[in-house]
Amino acid sequence: MAWTEPRFTRRQVDHAAALLAAGKSISEFQSDHAREVIGNWRAAHAFPLNTLQMGLRRSAQKIQSSALIAQRLKRLPTMLDKLRRMPKTTLSRFQDIGGCRAVMASIGQVTQLRDAYRRSRMKHQLVRERDYLVSPRESGYRCVHLVYRYVGRDGSAYDGLQIEIQIRTRLQHAWATAVETVGTLLDQSLKSSEGSSDWLRFFALVSSAFAFMERTPPVPNTPTNPSTLRAEIQRLQTKLKVRETLDTYRHALQATEQKGVNDSTLFLLSLDPLGKRLAVLAFKATAVSAATEAYASEEKRLAEQVGAQVVLVGAHSLSSLRKAYPNYFLDTESFLRQLDRALRYLATATAWPKLVVGGAAPASSGQRTLF
Repeated sequence: MAWTEPRFTRRQVDHAAALLAAGKSISEFQSDHAREVIGNWRAAHAFPLNTLQMGLRRSAQKIQSSALIAQRLKRLPTMLDKLRRMPKTTLSRFQDIGGCRAVMASIGQVTQLRDAYRRSRMKHQLVRERDYLVSPRESGYRCVHLVYRYVGRDGSAYDGLQIEIQIRTRLQHAWATAVETVGTLLDQSLKSSEGSSDWLRFFALVSSAFAFMERTPPVPNTPTNPSTLRAEIQRLQTKLKVRETLDTYRHALQATEQKGVNDSTLFLLSLDPLGKRLAVLAFKATAVSAATEAYASEEKRLAEQVGAQVVLVGAHSLSSLRKAYPNYFLDTESFLRQLDRALRYLATATAWPKLVVGGAAPASSGQRTLF
């Protein structure tokens, strides 16, 4: 299998990214060259990403045989948006251009997998660990992040490239993909805490309700009194017409899938949320170079199409792809089902349960800030 190696220096990569992120008028030649440089840098992460993903799959399936494993290379618009939000950083320093994820059944299994990595003697270097279960983000994001710096043999061309591993529960996964789905429908970056204040508040509250079910710390600046939390969720759920909005798009989406996808492990997803269409182009594992080239080409084609998204992801099968990336299928069925379950839990509770991670349970109050 032919893997792409970096052809440009980090300085050239950063210059190309800064040029596109600036949003200034540049020639078509400059734009094409910048895209080529960034595309090569991103494609070069495919080999270390595949290596770390295979290790994640082995470790996760020792704990839970049905663990869901997926991988993706970061979208160009997402990279450029991040550079605009964080002008002091550079693309070559990004730690999540290549990312893989394990979705586990429970908090206990997430903890087991995280601890297995802590004990691991792998040659790749742990750069950073962040536990957003113990300390959730104010947005409601909850997950365990591990960032590794790839170390190959005998001065590998991929040495130093960084890959992010995410470990989350099915409940956290349902929440995160629902946030991305609604962000896509609204054409707002809810994932980056930008956009409708009501939707942002709704998702922060729901994340706290999910944390309640998982017996983990609540999201900062959300009620810790179950009754108060439930009432605020229901108020916003009615105001935003949450179920009606999400169900309409889920049932309306038309997916066009390439024939012969069943034996493929790489999928190029092109989503047109306005037209409610999704195209799925499948590649075998041996065609990674062709897949990354098609990724760059499709990004360029859809660059001016409002709301359009394209991403190259890896999954064991089309079925697991749908589970790993339901946001691209505009599918929030699991999220809505879990939301109903959370509201039932809160209806019968009087205080936050004893925590399984993060120390003692918070004192019950209406609007206490905990972090």
